[in-house]
Amino acid sequence: MRTHPSIVVLGLGLMAIAAVVGAVTRVFAYAAILVAAGFLCLFVFRVANQWQRAVILRFGKFRGLRGPGIFSIIPFIDTIPYCIDIRTVTTPITAEQTLTKDSVPVDVDAVLFWRVVDPIKAALEVENFGKAVSWASQTALRDVIGETVLADMLVGRQQIDSKLCHKIDSSTEPWGIKVLSVELRDVKIPIGLQDAMSMQAQAERERQARVILSESELQVSERFRQASLQYVGNPTALHLRAMNILLEGMKHNSSIIIVPSSAVETMGLGAMTGLTALAQQSSKKDVPAA
Repeated sequence: MRTHPSIVVLGLGLMAIAAVVGAVTRVFAYAAILVAAGFLCLFVFRVANQWQRAVILRFGKFRGLRGPGIFSIIPFIDTIPYCIDIRTVTTPITAEQTLTKDSVPVDVDAVLFWRVVDPIKAALEVENFGKAVSWASQTALRDVIGETVLADMLVGRQQIDSKLCHKIDSSTEPWGIKVLSVELRDVKIPIGLQDAMSMQAQAERERQARVILSESELQVSERFRQASLQYVGNPTALHLRAMNILLEGMKHNSSIIIVPSSAVETMGLGAMTGLTALAQQSSKKDVPAA
């Protein structure tokens, strides 16, 4: 029995179609597998930056920390609730209308520098460590202000910064957080109190000026007393000094000085002693040198 050629051609065509369909099916299968593997990689492999630590929970139980770099998890079994930043963080803190120890209302602005040193405690011991640090620092700032006098707050800021840093650090240590430093930026006081403090400072400066002036007068009088001892028993030196004073005054003013007769008599310029002193000076000039 001979096979008709058309049947042979039809069979070959069906076989070719089946081969093509099988190849296409395999291509689609391979593509589906690659796509599934790609999606699976998205869920399995994660990347943490150098400053990040990923907290891994498996069925809700702490499994460990991952990072930095690439790491893997089991999809739908492991979860990452937190990716903690271990870099230094700055948090501004304020205390408005807080009374000092001497009952003065002040507004204080400060900056807190802190960082996470134990990511496990930061993730497991407190719900939101960022807000917890902010609230703890504000409470500590108000407590320190209430224990400090306004004058000490304006002058001794470094001591307040150290005290505040220690107080906040003792509160955040159980959370795995280290407080590095605290810096007071500004202390605002009421306007009326500023005016009163300005008047007080001005009065204090005037008092110091008067004290310095009186001390200067005491020193000058002491010098005059010592100088007067040099003129005792030596009227000639006293009269020469008086004339020198008049001469210096005429040089500086470039004018004629009218001296009252009472002042002349006081200095002894017109009295008998003054004439005697001048006579002695003239006699010394007339005597020839030996």
